[in-house]
Amino acid sequence: MELKRVVVTGLGAITPIGNDADTTWKNALAGVSGAGPITHFDASQFKTQFACEVKGFNGEEYFDRKKSRALDLYAQYAFAASVQAIKDSGLLEADNLNKDRVGVIIAAGIGGLHTFEEEAGNYALNQAKGPKYSPFFIPKMIADIASGHVSMEYGFHGPNFGTVSACASSNNAIIDAFNLIRLGKADAIVTGGAEAAVFPAGVGGFNAMHALSTRNDSPETASRPFSKSRDGFVIGEGGVVLILEELEHALARGAKIYAEVAGGGLSADAYHITATHPEGLGAKLAMKNALEDAGMTPADIDYINAHGTSTPVGDISEVKAIVDVFGENAHKLNISSTKSMTGHLLGATGALEAMFSVKAVQEDIVPPTINHDPEDLDENIDYTLNFTFDKPQKRTVRAALSNSFGFGGHNATVIVKKFEK
Repeated sequence: MELKRVVVTGLGAITPIGNDADTTWKNALAGVSGAGPITHFDASQFKTQFACEVKGFNGEEYFDRKKSRALDLYAQYAFAASVQAIKDSGLLEADNLNKDRVGVIIAAGIGGLHTFEEEAGNYALNQAKGPKYSPFFIPKMIADIASGHVSMEYGFHGPNFGTVSACASSNNAIIDAFNLIRLGKADAIVTGGAEAAVFPAGVGGFNAMHALSTRNDSPETASRPFSKSRDGFVIGEGGVVLILEELEHALARGAKIYAEVAGGGLSADAYHITATHPEGLGAKLAMKNALEDAGMTPADIDYINAHGTSTPVGDISEVKAIVDVFGENAHKLNISSTKSMTGHLLGATGALEAMFSVKAVQEDIVPPTINHDPEDLDENIDYTLNFTFDKPQKRTVRAALSNSFGFGGHNATVIVKKFEK
């Protein structure tokens, strides 16, 4: 069976550094930090009092107030990003669009955490009167519901589900969408991820694990991947969606094409519930599997968007994995962690970084890793590698590889490349 080619024809984004794809990309190239004091709740008693929140989001630009009551914030971000991406793609303008062959696969690592918190609080308040729950509780909370809402809005009857693999979730979604299209099971799929966990349970839970940075005196510099003084990730939120489409379907309707999806690789660390394998074994396997799936060699990759969360163990293991997989070619490519600007969007992070990779391939420029002090060096990291510190770098980007690794040892790698007929 001949596999079909899959291209990216639309982008949408609600992120800590922009409420659309273009603004997010421009701010990433400018090295803008999205971190600041938490505004979603009073965090004064928490070890971490800052986050990379979405700013100025107005859901009523995308849905009415009645619908907003049925959508957790994570689903609002997903819905808004989907509206943007679908409009950007021009998919609905296609002649004789077969909506039975258009799917929606939107990931979340946690799902409706805020809804869960609210309902838990309501239960505590009403114990004396007996249990009292909103009928929207379950359908607002569940991690697959964003895909359902988007399909209902547009009448898309194709494959429809959500993927959950912690911080690898939206890379998993993209890979699933890619595989379904190239196997001929769909013509186009709305795919990506969303998360909204900047609430007490999210911040408090990650604080209890010592996973978050506590650099409260300087939030904008707290996410500092590959620097010795890194002390944990900065939690972020948002939603990012890509339109993946079968090549001939896209060409037939004259769609603009950002890039081609070349391959995807999956693996498990099988090591620890939260820590990455110290030698990056799972990360290595995911990257090798992605290269094999794409029919590429390490020499074909010009840019790696690293998972790079700014955690003491994770950054080291990923760098080891990159060096092991790419060998001498590791010194010929650019590496960057855009989490230094956006923070860690958990289940949405893979989609955001896939979007950055797509734009890097399209425009031949690599976004930077910010917040690095040249004297703040970790003896366990090879600084002869090009981490694209501080400023973006122009170069030919034939193909980009994007890593996402999640609690539970889930690893997912996506490769995108320049589109050539």
